[in-house]
Amino acid sequence: MLRFYMRHARGERISLLINIIFSPLEFLVALVISFMDFLRRHGLLKVEEPPLPLISVGNLTYGGTNKTPFVEMLAKFARENGVRAGIVTRGYTGKTHNVILIRNGEGKRELTGDEPLLLSRELPDVPVAVAKKRTDGVRMLKSSGVELVVADDAFQHRVLGRDVDVVLIDTLCPFGNGKLIPSGIMREKISALKRADIVVLTKSDQVEHEKLRKLREIVSEYVKPERIFTSRLEIDSWILRGTNAILRKVFAFSAIGSPESFTRLISSEGFIITGEKIFTDHHKYSRSDIEEIKSLALSSGAEAVICTEKDLYNFPENYEWSHEIPLIIPKVKAVVNEPEKFFPALIECLRPKIIVASNGYGEDAIGVVLAKKLREKFPFSEISAFPLVGRGEAYSREGFEVKSAPSVTPSGGVVKYSVKDLWGDMRAGLLKHIRSQLGDWVKIAGEIRTPICVGDVYLLLHTLLGSGKRPIFTATAKTVYLSGHWRIERAIINKFTLRTWTRDKKSAEQLGGKAVYSGSPVMDLLEGEINHESGDVILILPGSRLRACKDVKILLEAVEILHQNGENNFRMVLAPTLPVEEFFAACENLGWLKTSDVLTKNNIKISLTTETVATASQNVKILLGLGGTANQLCAGLGIPVVSIDEKGKRVQKKLLGDAEILTEANAQALAEVVMKILRDNKLYDFMSRSGRERMGEPGAVENIVKYTCEILGWNIREEVYEKLKAR
Repeated sequence: MLRFYMRHARGERISLLINIIFSPLEFLVALVISFMDFLRRHGLLKVEEPPLPLISVGNLTYGGTNKTPFVEMLAKFARENGVRAGIVTRGYTGKTHNVILIRNGEGKRELTGDEPLLLSRELPDVPVAVAKKRTDGVRMLKSSGVELVVADDAFQHRVLGRDVDVVLIDTLCPFGNGKLIPSGIMREKISALKRADIVVLTKSDQVEHEKLRKLREIVSEYVKPERIFTSRLEIDSWILRGTNAILRKVFAFSAIGSPESFTRLISSEGFIITGEKIFTDHHKYSRSDIEEIKSLALSSGAEAVICTEKDLYNFPENYEWSHEIPLIIPKVKAVVNEPEKFFPALIECLRPKIIVASNGYGEDAIGVVLAKKLREKFPFSEISAFPLVGRGEAYSREGFEVKSAPSVTPSGGVVKYSVKDLWGDMRAGLLKHIRSQLGDWVKIAGEIRTPICVGDVYLLLHTLLGSGKRPIFTATAKTVYLSGHWRIERAIINKFTLRTWTRDKKSAEQLGGKAVYSGSPVMDLLEGEINHESGDVILILPGSRLRACKDVKILLEAVEILHQNGENNFRMVLAPTLPVEEFFAACENLGWLKTSDVLTKNNIKISLTTETVATASQNVKILLGLGGTANQLCAGLGIPVVSIDEKGKRVQKKLLGDAEILTEANAQALAEVVMKILRDNKLYDFMSRSGRERMGEPGAVENIVKYTCEILGWNIREEVYEKLKAR
């Protein structure tokens, strides 16, 4: 009955009866698999991030695809190139519930299963961790000094994060009858190959060229053709029991997933098979099984009995093969047919790929600082950016590739404080931008490790649902000073992030769970320059968005009034994202002329600079600003802030507290408040002190980078990639 069922499942002979019996169950299995895949693809099910680089070796079907020799080959490759490798496996048919670390093949078959013992015996200097929960096995391997983990049969075990997914396909029986279990041998649909980084067509020497070509065509619908390779098994050496010679007339027996490939292999080596006995995969032989095999072999006229090396580990404990008929065992190894292409492709897949996502111009600025620190720490890694707002100019200027489609809207954001602004963004294609960027996440989801998000919960969800990866989160958009995070936001942050950094201690306390405070990420924009000395300059910040062309009128009129009251030293910071031509056209309409880096009207001069706020704030005594993040930075440096009273700035006022004064949106009111602060030393000192207290010290960025090294193991990934690339 089992043979009859397997012939149907493998597509050798289709049975209508089996189809009728199992089709309803197959339908239910397909529903469960699809539902679980949806949850995985959108990050709704937890993935354990391994602290070491990890190569998963798996397949789409039940049955032998040469996973064990392929795992052995990869571990040898790492070891031969100076990388300390380890293997993690579930230990199929083993009964252990704890993590067992095997060295030198020393272990009990009933606890570990057969394949871990085989791997450990072949690789005595490579630790093999047998664990029902494979993440525990990876941690034990790390504590044993391992630098790279090869995970056996982990393609469907998606709770375990991985750096590379290698999928093996048996060319003799690629997909069986094409049906899912129990109607066929498929664990997942063929479309699951989209998750694979590399596909290897095994046993390629045992099929016709045309069949191999057609299989390549099928696989290339889901995987890049340059990432599809072929492999074969070769006999490396022999184990001989009861003879000193390799005898040619043999009786074959095996308990493996694909017994046909074993008989093909030994036939190709010139053996004459007089008979065969097949057992179910991982079968534990009894002494009566062995005696039956010997009897069948002798009656068939065989000179010897032959089996696989894995079968040897399923013999009865302490069994000694008697000499009435010799036993010969081929030791096989996996060989990739295009090693000059395969191994460079594998190494490139191991290259750490880190992406920084942000959703706002201020957040982009923080993201750039973080990306630069990561590039400095991990020079061999690929650091890229995924801004949701604008074109990502801040990242591009620093040499970071922008992976997201541009999103330029009238308000310059995603959701603003004004319904009118939101409606304008919708008319300008906001929903289309969102769909496009979610599609961009899907394209790169399999190529990146853990994303880092700088912004709000909207960005977190966008990243989670698009990439399926749980991010590191830097919560810059909200703080307890701005009403804090809603309960639903707190639940999302604690459920779907690896760790969250807040901009102040109270916000970390409110979020609880994984939230930490290690300095303000906003103040990290100063990149260490936190010492500020007051001078005689009044700093003007028109903002970074299109509306600055309209708001500049109030600011310039206020400058004229301040000049009449004895102020002569003005400096204006031009944000990189400011539409410069429109901005200066607006200034000219007000009678101001731009010459070189100075804006003049009559005898009033405003020096212009595109320097960072940290640099431009030197010798500044007060800020007249309509910026967002820039206003906050100045407050953190102890510079009193004056701005206009509007909905957006009232939100910012909650954050800055007494460090900022808002006034009516007219030039006279702005100028009067500036003069009042400058003439009242107690008020000035109070505002300066309040700003420093509210904004805090820098330090979050450094702590995030430290977390990626110590907890996520990005430094080890960098070192492994560097070693393999150099070799």
